[in-house]
Amino acid sequence: MAEPSNTSIHNLFGEALRESSDLASKEFALFRTELSQNVRTMFIGLAMVVVAAIFAIAAIMLLTESLVEWLATVVNSEALAALIVGCVMAAIAIGLGLYGRSAMSSFSLLPERTVRSVKRDTQVLSERVSG
Repeated sequence: MAEPSNTSIHNLFGEALRESSDLASKEFALFRTELSQNVRTMFIGLAMVVVAAIFAIAAIMLLTESLVEWLATVVNSEALAALIVGCVMAAIAIGLGLYGRSAMSSFSLLPERTVRSVKRDTQVLSERVSG
């Protein structure tokens, strides 16, 4: 009678190892997929920002030149007009830079769904072992 008990324990142990291996491979696949999606999204966003920056630089140069010329007619000094426009643009650049830094600090490449899933699986497995 001791032999059937050992066989069933071996079968249960083998089945547990197979299920654990399957679970680990599925979790790793989820991790790779989620990380790939996060990186792809980040690169697409970065490419769009670079292209937008190129167009924005050209537009800002033209608008700045026009604004300085117009303001020079108002204040009767091209140097003073350039100084005023330069200070306003510097203030805008600082504000946008601070906003961009705060927006990027909230972004994470951490695969959150995978972490939650692994924690849940660990909890379930520990409950099965103890219970």
